[in-house]
Amino acid sequence: DRGDVRHGGGDGPMMLMLYRILTTVGGPAIKYYLKRRIVEGKEDPSRFAERKGKSAQRRPKGPLIWLHAASVGESLSMLPLIETLLNADSQLHVLMTTGTVTSAALMADRLPERSFHQYVPVDRAAYIRKFLSHWRPDLALWAESEFWPNLLMETQRRNVPMILVNGRISPKSFSGWRWFPGVIGQLLRGFTLCLGQTEGDADRLKQLGARNHKCLGNLKFAVPPLPADTEELIRLEQQISSRPRWLAASTHPGEEEVAGQVHAKIGPRHPGLLTIIVPRHAGRGSDIAVRLRSEGFFTAQRSRQETITPETEIYIADTMGELGLFFRLSDIAFIGKSLVPLGGQNPLEALQLDCAVIHGPHMANFQRITEEMAKTGSALAVTGGGALAAAVETLLKDDKQRQSLIENGREYMESHSHVVDRVSREILTVLKTDATGKSPHAAA
Repeated sequence: DRGDVRHGGGDGPMMLMLYRILTTVGGPAIKYYLKRRIVEGKEDPSRFAERKGKSAQRRPKGPLIWLHAASVGESLSMLPLIETLLNADSQLHVLMTTGTVTSAALMADRLPERSFHQYVPVDRAAYIRKFLSHWRPDLALWAESEFWPNLLMETQRRNVPMILVNGRISPKSFSGWRWFPGVIGQLLRGFTLCLGQTEGDADRLKQLGARNHKCLGNLKFAVPPLPADTEELIRLEQQISSRPRWLAASTHPGEEEVAGQVHAKIGPRHPGLLTIIVPRHAGRGSDIAVRLRSEGFFTAQRSRQETITPETEIYIADTMGELGLFFRLSDIAFIGKSLVPLGGQNPLEALQLDCAVIHGPHMANFQRITEEMAKTGSALAVTGGGALAAAVETLLKDDKQRQSLIENGREYMESHSHVVDRVSREILTVLKTDATGKSPHAAA
């Protein structure tokens, strides 16, 4: 209960101080670790100075909001919020920080005017001080659950108001933080406001120590639809023609074999059936192709630029950043990472592009959304490979049921369409309050 979470909170300052000391004296080890990441392609050598808190770009004049998101998914969910904030104040600029190469490349293409990207500094006090001294943000936003202790504490020491947006504390994370109540309590108390994705997230944030908490909705509902190359879409539609097809999206090990079993089971009753598999990690494409060919399937592999022919039974789309293309090609989409106990992938991306959604039993990462989709008739839930085959076949045969799922999904998305406006109003209120010298953060 709540009392159990708070018990032992006095150890928080001591543990955070120990963390601070270790990250200070551990400089050589941190530098070695970062060099290894460069060799492994996990860091951008041309911009590596940013990871040490340096920047070649000047701070723009006027108010600046710094928004930090961990990686691709979190940063994409912030784009509509950034646009809304910038539209509300013509003098405002937004600095987005992330920690991965893929998210940096994506933000370079997607960030609007008056917003820009920099790599987040490594969580070492000296690097963070350089970063904060250069940018002098007027407000800091943290996306979801990226709680780097030095980053948060140094920002708090500068009296920069901080807001947690789209905060997410899963039941598993909540159980983990119960072992360190003083640490998470002290970190969360540094936030002016904590906005949970769901009422459950807001309640867990409250129990862990957040002073000001509420739920205004989930910003993932406002993410723009995944993009697609129009010429490629036309070309692939011509190759597939009128063939029946279904998509297994963002699959993980074990799910590709199930997709093959589904194809083998229902294919004879649906002549010309094409199964499209988009593995979550594109580098697994060749291994998937080898395994499926050993089972007797005729496959084509996108990374090898192999064409979909009338003989192709399974198309393996093992490229990066093209999932939006394949959601547009198939109006039946199975959401991966859900037949294996890994928590599921984001089903909203498929709903946005008018797909009839199917998912497995393991959707803990999107539990609230999954529950709402079930209530609104926006998805079919299956327990395993046999049930998946039955669901795909039903949707292939029953145009009315397939269309009903798609329309229900569209209405469900629209019912959450105002979340960005609500969140942006809260953020701008804090920003304007702080500008008058009456910041609730400064007064705390």
